[in-house]
Amino acid sequence: MKRLIRYLKNYRLQCVLAPLFKMLEATFELFVPLVIASLIDHISAPASSGAGSGFIFKCFALLIALGVVGLISSCTAQFFAARAATGFSRELRHDLFKSLLSLNHSQIDNLGTSTMITRMTADVNTAQNGVNMFLRLFLRSPFIVAGAVIMAFTIDAKSALAFLVVVAILFAAVGLIMKLNIPMLKKVQSRLDRILGLTRENLSGARVIRAFTVEEDRQKVFENANSELVTGQIRAGRISGLLNPLTYVIINLAIVVLIRTGYIQVSRGMLTTGQVVALYNYMSQILLELIKFANLVVTINRAAASADRISAVFALSDGGSGDPVKAESGDSTATVKTEGGRTLDTESSDGCSVEFKDVCLRYHKEADESLSHISFKAEAGETIGIIGGTGSGKTSLVNLIPGYYHATGGEVLIDGIPVADLNGRSLKAAVGTVPQKAVLFAGTIADNLRWGKADATDEELMDAVRVAVAEDVVNAKGGLGGKLEAGGRNLSGGQRQRLTIARALVGRPRILILDDSSSALDNVTDRKLRDNLKDLGYKPTVFIVSQRSASVRDADKIIVLDDGEVAGIGTHTELMGSCDVYREIYESQFGKEDEHGA
Repeated sequence: MKRLIRYLKNYRLQCVLAPLFKMLEATFELFVPLVIASLIDHISAPASSGAGSGFIFKCFALLIALGVVGLISSCTAQFFAARAATGFSRELRHDLFKSLLSLNHSQIDNLGTSTMITRMTADVNTAQNGVNMFLRLFLRSPFIVAGAVIMAFTIDAKSALAFLVVVAILFAAVGLIMKLNIPMLKKVQSRLDRILGLTRENLSGARVIRAFTVEEDRQKVFENANSELVTGQIRAGRISGLLNPLTYVIINLAIVVLIRTGYIQVSRGMLTTGQVVALYNYMSQILLELIKFANLVVTINRAAASADRISAVFALSDGGSGDPVKAESGDSTATVKTEGGRTLDTESSDGCSVEFKDVCLRYHKEADESLSHISFKAEAGETIGIIGGTGSGKTSLVNLIPGYYHATGGEVLIDGIPVADLNGRSLKAAVGTVPQKAVLFAGTIADNLRWGKADATDEELMDAVRVAVAEDVVNAKGGLGGKLEAGGRNLSGGQRQRLTIARALVGRPRILILDDSSSALDNVTDRKLRDNLKDLGYKPTVFIVSQRSASVRDADKIIVLDDGEVAGIGTHTELMGSCDVYREIYESQFGKEDEHGA
């Protein structure tokens, strides 16, 4: 929670005024029992008649005045507390979103989408509620308790000693419950992550679930996870639920003792009836404030657990910033430099050379190697095809070029510069990536295409669209101003792929990576796309990842991967004679009789 306090720095005034007005309200509240005591003593006195009604009227007026001023103070305090809490959550959510976007691919994989959503929503809201409650009650409740004890001493020191004992016992009980409750609340939040993950997975895969009629199985998995969440919530609730009844029991026992001793002292003439009532009211005030304080403790416990989870995201982000280092001890999470570092030649519009020197990749320290001892060099302007079976490491290989992951052995160089030494902005400007899954965002077609180059003209956009064979897509949507739904839901898979290729081409990248980005295209469109890439006005270095032999057969160099290792490197003709893996892939798609076809 300490790490998040800095988000209140712009609300220092509100953070001071909120508790101050709450203390002002509490001050007026502490005088109420004294006024009531005077009123009772005056009414119960034998001589109280006639002129005494003026005193009674003054007491009523004073009680009303104290109530009105207290109400105004309370509303003012609530206004300032809410202002600070909502501002806190807005700035926290902004920075948290920024941190999530800055995480590298390994960190995002480890954290998980559902966890990131939970921390952006539920955890931030819980932290906001904690700040609000803290500003309102963290001074008021202790002030009322301390003030009630002091007021009790002004009435009768002997009776007030009981107040001190009760308060000490209650604070000890609250501290113990808080210590037990916080770890439980953290587990509950983790189980909530799992529920969100299962919900997201099942909703996105609803068609597949129905197709295989496994609704009941998925329901059982969800029910088990939900039961674990409920069990954790019940256990945490039992502990936190002890606060209120425990407080009531201790205070009510103290009230019984107070009334008994008060009766004895009244009968002996040591105290008046009004003073005993005042002591009872102060004990009741302590009871109410400690109940509020108990609820505050529960809220703060939840907020602290959420704050720890949010801080863990910031810690991940901080760990990935600054100067990058080559991944050590099998860790691929190092990132490229965001500031400083070497830059690529910005004057040249042609491709960069890319060299892999004995590169190995392991996503986690405990995991097996995804890539083992990969070595090759792509000269500037060459087209490199990468082919292999499912899980052979094709995507892992190309993800090393833009620095999404770092090699855990060997190094990747662009124009002779290690990727780890390159400035992040320079690297991103040089590399255009079209991922396996075509991702588009809500907005116009032009808005999506300009992600490749923010100041691109409509003519530049249409040039990229023509190369990506996507003119029919743009025309069907009414031009570049055509609207796209979130995720490109109003497009087919092939249409989405062509627009994402166009988006990458808009920025005229020196290295273009097409990661199985034509899988939804028919053979004619795929062929036309490859022909258009050859006829660009400049010569980028192109990496085409595909499981289709037809997509890579015309490449200057083809890299064949098998279980993370290089099974062969060469042209189509060379590999047909020297690489069994490549020949098997080709013949499975075209047959033996077509092995020399175009």
